[in-house]
Amino acid sequence: MIVRPHYMDILQTYRDVPLVKILAGIRRCGKSTILEMLHDDLKSSGVSDDHIISARYTSEDMDEGMTDKDMYNAIKEKMIDDERYYILLDEVQEIGGWEKAVNSLLENANTDIYVTGSNSKLMSSEISTYLSGRYILIPVFTLSFAEYLDFKKVSRSLSKELLNEYIRMGGFPIVALGNFDDRSAYQIVEGIYTSVITNDITKRHNVTNFDLFNRVVKYVAENVGKPFSANAIVKFLKSEGRSLSVEAVYNYLEWLEKAFVIYRCQRYDLQGKSVLKTQEKFYLADTSLKYCIMGFNPKSISSMLENIVHFELLRRGYEVYIGKIDTREIDFVAVQRDERLYVQVCRSLPEESDREIGNLLDIKDHYPKYVVTLDALAGGNINGVKIVHLADFLLSDRL
Repeated sequence: MIVRPHYMDILQTYRDVPLVKILAGIRRCGKSTILEMLHDDLKSSGVSDDHIISARYTSEDMDEGMTDKDMYNAIKEKMIDDERYYILLDEVQEIGGWEKAVNSLLENANTDIYVTGSNSKLMSSEISTYLSGRYILIPVFTLSFAEYLDFKKVSRSLSKELLNEYIRMGGFPIVALGNFDDRSAYQIVEGIYTSVITNDITKRHNVTNFDLFNRVVKYVAENVGKPFSANAIVKFLKSEGRSLSVEAVYNYLEWLEKAFVIYRCQRYDLQGKSVLKTQEKFYLADTSLKYCIMGFNPKSISSMLENIVHFELLRRGYEVYIGKIDTREIDFVAVQRDERLYVQVCRSLPEESDREIGNLLDIKDHYPKYVVTLDALAGGNINGVKIVHLADFLLSDRL
């Protein structure tokens, strides 16, 4: 088992803090393994095995019809003294009313509780009722490039040789741990995608026209990093002889978001200093999702570079927006407390340098500004704008 220090550091920071720690992300991104790492870490720090209670709630692992009361009683009967118990619960969203059981364990026992889930039903109104102010959300993503190198046991000095593989293969741990060709990797990811769609969307929301739903997903995958319009999807489908309402499109997108397949990135007006409600963009949880749905196309790499940078910024704890300045666009404005940085992403610098650098120079403040590129000439800066190779950006200790 390969440790993911980023997540272990977060969990250690919140250990014994009276909050429920909720790790949420797309299926197979590594949440269960992180709980296993936590179990080992607790034992190594002196916690006895009988004071660590682990349970998994997938359909294969639990009794049919299990209720929140069953869940509570099964855990409570393992608690035989007043010492602290560490409770590790995997895929809790499969238990209706799980938050009531967790709240009771938090209130009525000496516990430190960690849960995982693959659907943002975890963040539903019930949590606001039962766990209001008493939980911390820890987003879990597929592997960063640094983690990918760790999984491959490759030195960072050889990182640029593995970067193209990471762009094509993505960061699902099961893929990174193997030695697959592209076709085999995409078959594995397609299986993950199908599981997500089946378990977290079509069954849960009774989707009857799967073909139409899948066409919307393909449209989103084709248009990663482009301003989104539900009307454009409706118009496109109409041109194919298919009928779908704008409301249905928004429902599909919401369900995809709740299953952590896509992530929304809103637009921020740098002059008006306000978040805009139009022209948002969507990014896929992993680059491999696009290729397993659409097939690999070298022409799509530019949008996938943007996708990768978007998630790297999220991993580092930034709130991420698309920047608008007059009629021009900044790919990403990343905000963290009182700090911010600006990032433009391009595949090849010479072809796009005037636009990418010019847009950044029009921002009249002193926060860091980057152009991130695959260009071999990356390095140095132009009028204060740092030109950085994608591999160096992803592996930098501090931006």
